[in-house]
Amino acid sequence: MSQMLTTGVRWTIHDVELLAENEGTRYEIVDGELFVTRAPHFKHQQTCGRIFQQLNIWSDSTNLGEAVINPGVLFTESDNVIPDVVWATKETLALMLDEGGHLTGAPELVVEVLSGSKEDKRRDQEAKLKLYSSRGVKEYWIADWRSRKLEVYCRQENQLKLVATLFSSDELTSSLLTGFSCTVNQFFPA
Repeated sequence: MSQMLTTGVRWTIHDVELLAENEGTRYEIVDGELFVTRAPHFKHQQTCGRIFQQLNIWSDSTNLGEAVINPGVLFTESDNVIPDVVWATKETLALMLDEGGHLTGAPELVVEVLSGSKEDKRRDQEAKLKLYSSRGVKEYWIADWRSRKLEVYCRQENQLKLVATLFSSDELTSSLLTGFSCTVNQFFPA
């Protein structure tokens, strides 16, 4: 469940640092708009773990990069998000990982798993798509565990465009992740 705080204020990471720590609450800022999200559904988290697992297995076998769950990505003071899963090359990590353990630029792949509310869907399918597109993410996956569907966006003509909508029995491959392959069903819990 997500709530957007609209007060006419343009939020920054400095504003969020002043908010009280609330266990299980996530604060994200997209273009100065603050999104407050509580802990997601159990199956949402299982889906994140399964996607991470597939990417991690492939990464271990190729040694080309690393996958991580819920990293902080600090593009700017007013664009600061916590994607569900990212994958980045070793070169990207060497250049963009700050001392606080946050990425300060675009990972190659970002994955968001949809939650149930309209506001969460708007954030992932509109606000974050626009942000990731403008910041140089090469590939963006939006997973929906309820409908067992995966949308794949790839960078074309300097922006992320929907190139495939895959369902459970479909096989996912990626031009970004050479040799990566799995059925979409492997991402979703029973």
